Amino acid sequence: MRLTISTALLLCLSTLVLLAPRATRAQAGPPFLSNDPGTPGNANWEINLGSMQSIARGGTSYQIPQFDLNFGLGERIQLTYQVPYVLQTSNGQPERTGWSNANPGVKWRFVDEGDDGWQVSTFPQIQTGVSVLKQQEGIAAPGPRYFLPIEVARKVGPIDVNLEAGHYFPRHGPREQIFALVVGHSLTPGLELDAEIFNDRVQALPQDTTLDFGGRYKLHRGFIALFMAGRSLHGNSSGDPEFFGYVGIQILLSHYGRTLTSEP
Repeated sequence: MRLTISTALLLCLSTLVLLAPRATRAQAGPPFLSNDPGTPGNANWEINLGSMQSIARGGTSYQIPQFDLNFGLGERIQLTYQVPYVLQTSNGQPERTGWSNANPGVKWRFVDEGDDGWQVSTFPQIQTGVSVLKQQEGIAAPGPRYFLPIEVARKVGPIDVNLEAGHYFPRHGPREQIFALVVGHSLTPGLELDAEIFNDRVQALPQDTTLDFGGRYKLHRGFIALFMAGRSLHGNSSGDPEFFGYVGIQILLSHYGRTLTSEP
């Protein structure tokens, strides 16, 4: 029932954003939890520098900063390296900090029918291992883990739809599956709004479903503000909701070292 309610909320947001004229394709990727088939273009950089917060009763976690570096190898391939620095606080416990798992990967968009057609990619990644101490502190998860997803994007009438489904294959421990849906619309050439529902299911554990809203705002040529806020729909193990958010900036650089004229 909760999944049905959250889906209805997404449809409501889609209706609202359609009140403005259409500009460019909306996308997943930062600031959202899921990814889309987009790549930066040959020899271009997409650099996302952000901060992500997760707040629940009894503890708070910050990813400050969160690095997401992407380089285009041809028009359909992207090399990626992602890693956050984590700061955690808990009631009655000392503050814990450290680098979490890194996620290098390669995205390949193997179907590209243009802005009005199907776009499909795969984005295999390796979640690296970290020290046992950081695992015990909750800064990072055991590794390595291998992630194999599929991303699909398509314009459905005036709505941009992005889907991602993937599976984690750990060397040790339970398997994990994710499914995400992002719908959105560009209200103006510089402002894009989207909504995302993200489902994360770890083997032998209750599924975790979250709903978030966010977007991108073009500040200047090659500089885009990223923002997102959301919450869990099922609550954590104690039944309390968890709230999270992301703020950051996206920097687009051409192979000549200049900022790109791309719009969100």
